[in-house]
Amino acid sequence: MDFERPRNVSFFDFAGGVQLLRGEDARSILPVILIGICWTGVIGNLLILLSLIHDLRNGTASEIKALLAGLSSTDLLIILLCAPVRAVTYYRQTWILGSLLCQTADWFQHSCLIAKTFTLAATTRARFNFVSSSSDGKYFSHMQIYGTLVFIWIASLVSSTPLTIFTSLQPYRDVKLCVTEIPFCASGFMDVFYKIYPTLTYVVPILFTVVHYTKTLLDTKPKEGTLDVTSVQPQNKEATAVWLSVSVANALMLLPEWISWTWVRLGYSNNYTPPVGCVIFSQVLMYSCSSLSPVIFLTGHDDVRHGLNGLWLFRTCRRSKRNVISTGPNMEEDGAEGKGAIVVYPLVDLKHASLETPEGRNLRTDTVARKIFPDLEHFWTERVNTQDPIPWESQEEKSYFKS
Repeated sequence: MDFERPRNVSFFDFAGGVQLLRGEDARSILPVILIGICWTGVIGNLLILLSLIHDLRNGTASEIKALLAGLSSTDLLIILLCAPVRAVTYYRQTWILGSLLCQTADWFQHSCLIAKTFTLAATTRARFNFVSSSSDGKYFSHMQIYGTLVFIWIASLVSSTPLTIFTSLQPYRDVKLCVTEIPFCASGFMDVFYKIYPTLTYVVPILFTVVHYTKTLLDTKPKEGTLDVTSVQPQNKEATAVWLSVSVANALMLLPEWISWTWVRLGYSNNYTPPVGCVIFSQVLMYSCSSLSPVIFLTGHDDVRHGLNGLWLFRTCRRSKRNVISTGPNMEEDGAEGKGAIVVYPLVDLKHASLETPEGRNLRTDTVARKIFPDLEHFWTERVNTQDPIPWESQEEKSYFKS
C-alpha cells in the first residue's frame, strides 16, 4: 500500500475496503475468495428462507423460526450488498462506486453486523422462554416479533450513523479514494464513540447470550402436559446446541474484525496500527461467518431439514400431478388400461338388476369393483336412464345391464 497519510487530521483510514494494495496476487486472489464465499452464502441462506416460507404457509411457524428468517435475511444482505463492494475495491485497488456508496458502505455493513448480533441475542431469549415455559411455541404474537425485528434494525442503523459523518470521496493523483478523515475538533467525541460503540454492539450482546444460554442448558424442567419427556428434552437440547454453535461461531469469527477496527482507530495517534494483512483477513473471516451459519442450520437443525424435505415433497407431488393431468390415462396396446390409469366403473341401481352375470359371478358380492356410493346414487341413476352414449362404458356391460 503506497500512500502517505496526512498529518493534519486526528484520524485517517480507508473506508469500503483497503485501497492502493501492492501486488497482483492480492488483486486476483481476494476477489475470487469473496465470490466463492458469496455463492455459498447465497445458496445456504436461500434454502433456509424457502424452508421457513414453506413452514409459514403450512401454519407451523414459531417465534424462533421468525427470528431465524430475520437472521438469514441479514446474512443474505451482508453477502449480496457488502461483500461485492470489497471484492470490487480489492480488484480495482481504488474507489469507483461513487460518492453515495462511499459514505454508506461501512455504515450499512456495520448495521448488518449489529442487527445479526442483536437477532442472535433475541433468539437466545426466545429459546430460554420456550424451554422454561409449557407452551409449544407454535402460537406467537406476529406484531410482537415484527416489532422486535423492526426495533433491532432501527437501533442498528442509528447506532452506526456517526460512521458516515466524516467519510467522503477524496482525489489522489489521477484516481479517487474513499477515506475517513476526522478533524481535531471532533477527535474527543469520536474517541469516546470508538470505545462505547464496540462495547454496546458486540460485548454486551455476547454477555447477554452467555447468561441466557447458561440458564437454558441448566433448565431441565419438563413441560407440563408432555407425555413423553424423554423424547422432547433431547430435541430441545439438540436445537439449543445448534443455536449455541451459531452464536459461538458468530462471536469468534467477528472478533478479529472488531479488534482490527478498534485497533486502527485507537492506535492511530500513537502510529501503532495493525498490519494490512490482518485487516484483510478479518474482513474475509467476517464474510465467511455469513456463509457458515446456514451450513450449521442445514446440517444440524431438524426443523430446517424437515422444512426442506416437505418443500421437496410438495414440489415433487405438484410436478407428478401436473404430468398425470397432461398425459391422461395410459392405454396399453390391447386396449386395456395400463398402470397409473384412472379406472371409472359404471354405477347402477343393483336393486333392479340381475344378480347373475353371463360368466356366473354374483353381482352383489362383487363389491370391490361395483360398490355404490349413496350420495351419488341419484346422479348415476339419471346417467343410466339417459339416451346419450357413455363413452367410458364398454358395450358388453351396457348390453348386460339392459337385459
